[in-house]
Amino acid sequence: MGPVLSARGLTKSYGPVEACIDVDLDVFAGELTALVGDNGAGKSTVAKIITGAIAADAGEILIDGRPVLLPDPLAARQLGIEAVYQDLALPPNLDILSNIFLGREHVRRVFGKIPIPLYRLDNQKMSARAKAQLTELNIRLPQLRGLPLGSLSGGQRQTVAIARAALWSSKVLVMDEPTAALGVTQARAVLEVISAVLSRGVAVLMISHALPHVMELADHVVVMRHGRRVADLERGGFVTEDIIRHIIGEAVPQPAGRATELS
Repeated sequence: MGPVLSARGLTKSYGPVEACIDVDLDVFAGELTALVGDNGAGKSTVAKIITGAIAADAGEILIDGRPVLLPDPLAARQLGIEAVYQDLALPPNLDILSNIFLGREHVRRVFGKIPIPLYRLDNQKMSARAKAQLTELNIRLPQLRGLPLGSLSGGQRQTVAIARAALWSSKVLVMDEPTAALGVTQARAVLEVISAVLSRGVAVLMISHALPHVMELADHVVVMRHGRRVADLERGGFVTEDIIRHIIGEAVPQPAGRATELS
């Protein structure tokens, strides 16, 4: 099968600064593509173009082989592309249920004495859908309602953000450093959720500096350096040291019969 999402020739500049230059990228259903590189390599710029957060100066995005326009994040969401950024974008004063359905609340019509139709939040329907989603992803969280998100741990907030994105993403889930600033136990829980998302056939594009996590989950690794794609590596064809060499700009040796760490 072909890629569910392709980027061709993505280019973006901010004045004299070239954030990304002629970047090609493919992500496949049920597979994780890791986007790695040093700070300032252009990874987040590519991700933001794919999610409609910023517009590219040149290049195109294709969904299932068809060119699409992504003028804003809403357009990306309507095409089944969701994102989890480092800041999570979760209001800490709202509870889990409100965060999962923020901007997409289920409502039911209420008939009153006045001739104007009234609507009320359908908390029962949202709760049932959220519980089913969390169960499918094997996510264990405190009560869905009444507990402010700000009272949860960093790992729990991260899993809520992923659960929200996974609920609405039908094509691609983009994640920017999903395990950053998490402890070992919390990071492991997040990785398990990512694996569950992949098992549903959703394509995942993950930006990460955590190379052990990349080696564990990635089917493809795209390395960026100074705004350009410098390597596109497939599972089984490289070791951690290869990625590091591409990141820092060293030549990668190609000895025959080399064992690999990514299997």
